Amino acid sequence: MLRGKSMNRTLVAEMVCLALFFGMVLLSNAGYYLGRRTLRKGDTIPDVSGAIIAAMFALLGLLIAFTFSGAYSRFDARRQLIVQEANAIGTAYLRLDLLPEHAQEPLQENFRKYAISRAELYEKLTDVRAALEELARTEDLEKEIWSQVLAASNAPEYRPMRLLLLPPINEMFDIVTTRTVAIQTHPPLPIFLTLFAIALACAGLTGYRASASEYHNQFYTILLAAVIAYVFYLILDIEYPRTGLISLEKVNRILFELAETMK
Repeated sequence: MLRGKSMNRTLVAEMVCLALFFGMVLLSNAGYYLGRRTLRKGDTIPDVSGAIIAAMFALLGLLIAFTFSGAYSRFDARRQLIVQEANAIGTAYLRLDLLPEHAQEPLQENFRKYAISRAELYEKLTDVRAALEELARTEDLEKEIWSQVLAASNAPEYRPMRLLLLPPINEMFDIVTTRTVAIQTHPPLPIFLTLFAIALACAGLTGYRASASEYHNQFYTILLAAVIAYVFYLILDIEYPRTGLISLEKVNRILFELAETMK
């Protein structure tokens, strides 16, 4: 189940990326002035610093590539799960025709409520408490649907229909757990902290290396910080697609549209 406190992840992501941007600019300037101070003392900037910077940026690029790739894979998996759930609900709904006519209408209404509940879960992901309440509503509907189906197919002439009806309903219920786990699956926090720390270290070393020149071009410092911060934000946005610029809104509409066909 979903756990945690309600929070605006978009705001958190923006604050983290702004902190990264200003931190990189600050450390780049600090590195530059530290290097200039070293030169004024008559010392030289060690040649090895260039190799260190190259290695640090290579490591940063590798981590960003893996993190971005993983984030997009999870994003695509969540999208596919919504489609699979819509298909499972639709298949189970069609097989309600196998039941007695008097039992079909209440079941069809509960299926419509179920599809809406599953669609609204995505809409409420920014509020953990509301999302948990929606999951509880889904569980209540599952129990009601299951008991109604068993009661409707209890007559001897309808019991063989259970072989056709119960498996898709079971699949429809199982995918709830699969989607819930997928929603909560993200990289461990230390990975993001490592990316953050390496980006700051790269900025500081770049500024230190640039101190060999008397003129410190702030444009490139700001450009580097902006690009890294934006990529970091994009990764967070893909990881939490409900809260930022990237979303699964269009795919989630499939469940609402499915509910409309059940009227």
